[in-house]
Amino acid sequence: MDDSRDGLRADTLVATVRGVLPSLTPAAQTVARLILEDPATVARSTITELSAASGTSEATIVRTARLLGFAGYPQLRLALAAAAAQPDRLVPGDLAPDDPLSEVIMKVARAESEAINDTVAQLTSERLGLVVDAITGARRVDVYGVGASGLVANDMAQKLMRIGMSSHAFSDAHLALTSAVLLRAGDVAIGISTSGETPDVLEPLERAREAGATAVAITNNPRSTMAARADHVLISAGRETEFRPGALASRISQLVVVDCVFVGVAQRVYDSSQEALRRTRSAVAEYIKRR
Repeated sequence: MDDSRDGLRADTLVATVRGVLPSLTPAAQTVARLILEDPATVARSTITELSAASGTSEATIVRTARLLGFAGYPQLRLALAAAAAQPDRLVPGDLAPDDPLSEVIMKVARAESEAINDTVAQLTSERLGLVVDAITGARRVDVYGVGASGLVANDMAQKLMRIGMSSHAFSDAHLALTSAVLLRAGDVAIGISTSGETPDVLEPLERAREAGATAVAITNNPRSTMAARADHVLISAGRETEFRPGALASRISQLVVVDCVFVGVAQRVYDSSQEALRRTRSAVAEYIKRR
């Protein structure tokens, strides 16, 4: 299978299925959950066997494979077989209530490392470059996010501000909308949402785009409403478990995307960014010294 033309990359298949799961039909979700729970077994199953195991029709399985970007079920099985050759990436190990802290440390570190690897595997230089270009030439950058994504939005706005860019983060929908409608062509609005369906992020991002700004989505779900409405989409990846809800699982992967965007922008405006960093560090250092 040519990963660039047929379906999803084997090394990020399970992570991507997890991201698009909320956007699938109920029947397709049943098949997708089997892929997430035991991808190796699905890879070994014929379409008849998977139909019996999932309680869905063979036609539903074919439609699910196509929804995931494959020509049919045989191509999906091939990708799952390739992914199964990397078992450590398919079964990161859920945290259990009786895990000793030594095991907690290892499992958390492993899950976060995999989230970073899965995000990096889906973050192409072409997509990143388009976003970097837009931000570099922007008069103003708005960043929208709520909950844990709001913390990431604040981090992004602060980073851009430190290199002299006019950037503001909004977690309140009213304030976000107020700012969004005042943007104009050449400005950039960035929405951060794991699901890509958060109303408090969707609405201001859409209004910003209507005002002429370039809309950027950072989300786990490339089939989400936010991704569909954005000019550019950067995919993050995070695995939710009982002890790692979506807020925890997504934060690390979102921060990876934000850091890559920031470094790319700082490179483009290297001289001015270095001067801005020097001045901001100096101001903080002088303040601390006087206290």
